[in-house]
This record gives sequence, structure tokens and C-alpha cells, in this order.
Amino acid sequence: MREKKGDADARGDPRVTRTEPSESGPGFAVCLTHDVDRPYKTYQGLYYAAKSNPGYHLRTLLRRENPYWQFEEVMALERDLGVRSSFYFLNEPSLLETGSLSDWLEPKNWVEHLGRYDLDSASVATAVRDLDEGGWEVGIHGSFRSCDDFDRLRTEKRELEAVLGHEVVGGRQHHLKLGPNTWRYHRELGLKYDASPGSSSENGFQHGYRPFRPFDDDFVVFPLTLMEVSLPDPGSAFDEAWAECERLLDEAEANDAVMTVLWHPRYFNEDEFPGYRRLYRRIVERALDRGAWVGPVADYYREFLADRERGGSGDSDDDADERATDSATTDSATPGGAGRSLSP
Repeated sequence: MREKKGDADARGDPRVTRTEPSESGPGFAVCLTHDVDRPYKTYQGLYYAAKSNPGYHLRTLLRRENPYWQFEEVMALERDLGVRSSFYFLNEPSLLETGSLSDWLEPKNWVEHLGRYDLDSASVATAVRDLDEGGWEVGIHGSFRSCDDFDRLRTEKRELEAVLGHEVVGGRQHHLKLGPNTWRYHRELGLKYDASPGSSSENGFQHGYRPFRPFDDDFVVFPLTLMEVSLPDPGSAFDEAWAECERLLDEAEANDAVMTVLWHPRYFNEDEFPGYRRLYRRIVERALDRGAWVGPVADYYREFLADRERGGSGDSDDDADERATDSATTDSATPGGAGRSLSP
């Protein structure tokens, strides 16, 4: 959110369902988000060293450098622009504690295990609290299996809130992974929104221009518009990458859309991912120049969607639950979308 908007007054009564999009609220908006998957560079150094520039990647491991720890850099950039964003923290369970024999034999579980971090470590806990105290949103990044595991998701929410010191408002599932009951779990646990539906390989407004209410109540879903990895590499094709971003901004502005942007923190490391920090800054600057509301998802939810008197759609609770199940299942099965895993 811009630090000096001066216009966050009453804005009507948004009715945000998949079949009844809002015509009120701030109009064109850009929600800024960051999934904290890997704040430490570990096994990825070997993975990338095998592909290119082995000297650099091995050096970052041997010298125990931490090029993925970009919290201060992101905060400084956004503070300079007068905005804030959402950071979603992952609490991936350790295979040493929960893994069965079949889990140990599954390579993708090792990828998740080797890259995990502890929320209650001194450095991560300090980052969580610094972000929160500075006006950034701290939300949950549900672990790989939590979309189908209510107890796991509840544990992750409770542990993050213990570090944070208060309840979280919402978050996004790891790998954008949704199951048929994920949104019900979120709602039952008291989360107010999910920001998972989207794709790591395609960008755009495939899920509509505005948030929607799958249960026709206060729980809201914010579709993902743009993930940085779906763009041409700005390090070698900055103009092409920016052209795609500008096209999305044009479409969002023309349709008074809520455009949700995901930039993983490690992509702010210019040594390893040149061009991505510059591209992110330009997106935010252009959105502000166009008069967009820019800020964290939780701030948008609180200012425009929470605790509103809304007319019912006439659906029963069973109808709403069935609609939410259909939406979540369809989203997670989208090719290249919610079920797609990212590279290390």
C-alpha cells in the first residue's frame, strides 16, 4: 500500500463472487507478493553449477554466502517507492520427522526437504518480525502436502503465528497446489483469503479480473496474474519481458482489475538473476504512475472486502461448497498451473 494515499475511505459495497465481480473498490489495483521458498542457497548451488557459471555457484556455497537472503533489499526498494507487499513464509516438514519409507524414496520430497528452513531460527524469526513491524504483510505459504492435510496446515498456521505474535490473514499454497478441500480448510482455520490459483508458465487473467468468493461469504480468492518465471529472461531480453508486463498493466487498467504479482525474493539478487529487480521496480513505478492502488493482499482485503454487508446469491451452503470444490479442483488440474512444480 502506498504510505500516503489519503483516499482509503468508504468505497461502496463490493460483491466479489466468481459470477458477480465487483464494480466498486479502488478500480485498478496491483497486489505485490513474495513466496519465501528458499531464503538460503543450499543444494541449488550444485544444480545451477552443473548448468552454467560453476565458479560463481560453487563459491557461494563454499564461502557460505547467502545470495537468496534478499529481505533487506526488497524492503529498501519498496520503501523507496512508498509501497508495501505480502511475504508468504513456508514451513515444510522435515522428512527426518514425518517421512515414511515411501516418502524417502520419492525424489521430489528430497528436493523439498533439502531446501527447507526453520521459522523459529533466529534469523528467520527476526526477518518475520521486522517485516511485520515495518508494515509488510506476513502470510502463510502452505507446504507441498498441506493442501490435502488439514492438520498439517493448522500446525503451519499456528507455528507461523507463534513467531509473528498475531494471526495471519491469508496466504498462498506452495507450488500453487490446490486440492478439492483446500479452500474449506483455509476457511475453517480462520484464513480470510487464498492467492494460489495461477500458473508458473503462463501469465494473464485466466481466472478473472477480480477476487471472488467461492463460498459466497467473507473468504476470498485472489487469482495470480504474473509470476516472474513466466516472462522472457530480463537479463537477456529485458525489452521483451517489459512489453509483456506492460501489456498486463494495460489490460488490468482497462478492466479495473486486481492484478496480483509474484516475485520470489531470490530473483532480487542481481548477480544471479540480472534484470529481475529492475523489472519489478518498473512494474511498481508504472502502476503508481497510472493511479493504481498498490500494496499487500491483506491490506486490499481489509480495505475493500472484509466485513461487508452483502446480498446473498440464493445458494445454499451445500451449493457454495460444491462450487468451491469444482473451482479448486479445476484450478489445480490446469496444465502448467497449480499442480506444476518449479525448478530448484
